[in-house]
Amino acid sequence: MANRRATPRLAVWKFASCDGCQLTLLDCEDEFLGLAGAVEIAYFPEATRGQLRGRYDLSLVEGSITTPHDAERIREVRRRSAHLVTIGACATAGGIQGLRNFADVREYAAVVYARPDYIATLATSTPIADHVPVDFELRGCPIAKHQLLEVITAFLAGRRPVTPAHSVCLDCKLRGNVCVMVAHGTPCLGPVTHAGCGALCPAYHRGCYGCYGPQETPNAVSLDTQLEALGIDARDRRRVYRTFNAGAPAFREESDRHDP
Repeated sequence: MANRRATPRLAVWKFASCDGCQLTLLDCEDEFLGLAGAVEIAYFPEATRGQLRGRYDLSLVEGSITTPHDAERIREVRRRSAHLVTIGACATAGGIQGLRNFADVREYAAVVYARPDYIATLATSTPIADHVPVDFELRGCPIAKHQLLEVITAFLAGRRPVTPAHSVCLDCKLRGNVCVMVAHGTPCLGPVTHAGCGALCPAYHRGCYGCYGPQETPNAVSLDTQLEALGIDARDRRRVYRTFNAGAPAFREESDRHDP
């Protein structure tokens, strides 16, 4: 029993989200089998039926906080976790459901639900870090499996995870992609977006949608000048930032600049 408890305990938690980032862990396949041998999976509803009570060495948290119950539960998760890592756009920036933050959620509820008075929800969708201390944030919609494996192994080894701080543009150069903005006039958020996807969309002649959120030092104002030069009006320039990471401060500030 002593040897078993010495094995690091991993927990994976879900809040308001689509489960895509949890599925990324399962998509690791062979790597996940090796990981399963190095940790004790104490809680992971997507992969196990049971739950081991007690404390966890590492908790991975997917999803945003959207209800009073969520706000209480994340505090309990934090209390029981030695390290807490948020995974995905919902957990790090509020997610696509964060679009409620720009309007009155009561109006949405009245349109969607026949009895909105039964709906207990917060006025906003907020990232985990707004509620409890977070040890590391892993961005993406969904996250990249190689980055997820790096984060898990780093915490198991007692070191800080190493994930890229550069923008998607550098990944485009590494892949030999032709810049879609320069060559084709295609709107692209690559210059201000955190790397992680391997420049997937530009590799297929599409502009970056900002799935990985703002890079560490984004210059969104400069990019806005280029988007305007491409003929994109203020309304559409606001909309390009109000998607998966609308609540990320750098993206929100830039979208707010174009409010009517």
